[in-house]
Amino acid sequence: MHLSRGDLGDLNLFCAIAKTGGFRKTAAELDLSPSALSHAIRGLEKRLGVRLFNRTNRSVTLTPAGRELLSHVTSGLSEITNGLEALNRFRDRPAGQLRLNVPTDAARLVLAPVIARYATLYPDVRLEVAVEDAVVDIIEQGFDAGVRYGGTIPEDMIAVPLCPDLRWVTVASPAYLASAPPLRGPADLHQHRCIGIRIGSGKIYHWELERDQEKVFLDTDWSVIVNETVLSIEIAERDGGISYNLESRAAVQIANGSLVKVLPEWASMGPPLFIYYPSRRQLPEALRALIRLIQGQKPDQNVTGE
Repeated sequence: MHLSRGDLGDLNLFCAIAKTGGFRKTAAELDLSPSALSHAIRGLEKRLGVRLFNRTNRSVTLTPAGRELLSHVTSGLSEITNGLEALNRFRDRPAGQLRLNVPTDAARLVLAPVIARYATLYPDVRLEVAVEDAVVDIIEQGFDAGVRYGGTIPEDMIAVPLCPDLRWVTVASPAYLASAPPLRGPADLHQHRCIGIRIGSGKIYHWELERDQEKVFLDTDWSVIVNETVLSIEIAERDGGISYNLESRAAVQIANGSLVKVLPEWASMGPPLFIYYPSRRQLPEALRALIRLIQGQKPDQNVTGE
C-alpha cells in the first residue's frame, strides 16, 4: 500500500503507544490530547483494516496484528530518525528535540550551570530534562540519553564522563555536634543520629569513608531515611543529625557555617557522573553540543570520551 505523510506520523504514534503501554501517558509525553491521539490511531486502524490495540479501562495491549506491525516498523522509523539526525551535521547549529533523564544531584551539579547558555546558543533545540532519582530504561521511556554515576550504567551504552571524580563527606550542624557524643573515628558514628539515603535502585546507600589506606563501610540504625540530597542536608542544618553527601552539594552550607565537616580527615572519592546513550545510535549533534558545554569545551572541540 502507498504510505501518505499522515500514515508515517500515525505509525510513529502507534510505536510510541506500544512503548509506553497507554494512550494517556503517550499523549502527555507528546503534548497531545488523549482524544486526538485516540482519533489518530482509530484512523490508522481503519485505513489498515485491522485492529492494532486491545483497549480496556485498565490496560492497552497489542493485538497479534499490532505485534506483527510493530516488529516491522520499529527499525524503519529508527532509520528515518537517524537519517534526520545526520542532517544536523550540515546545519550551522543543531535542531530538533533532546530528552534527558537525570538524577537530582546531576541536575544541580552539571546541568543547571549550563542550561541557560545552551538554550541561548541552540534555540532550535527543544531540551526536555526529566529529573528523577529512580533508575529507568532510557530506551523504553523514549529518552535520548541519561546521566548516572560511574559503575551503574548498562553495559550496552556509550558513556561519556562529565566531571572529575567526586568527593563524598559527612556533615552536621555545629549545634548538633556540640550536644552529641564525641567523634574520634568512624566507629563512633554508631552512637549518632545518621541520616540514610535510599538511592534510585531502592537500596540504602552504605557510607564509604577513607583515610589514606584505611576504608570503612558504615551501615547503622539510621535515625531518618530519605531519598533526596536536599532534604538530607536541610535535616542536618536543623540539628537533625549527620548527613553523607557530595561535598559540592553542601558547599554553600559549609561556606556559611551552617554545616561543618564531620571527621574531615575521613572522606571518599567516588566515580564521576557520566552521560550515556545507546551504542547502536550515533551521538546526536544536540547532545554533543550539550556535553561540550558541560565539559567546558569550545563548540568545535571533540567530546571527551567518544
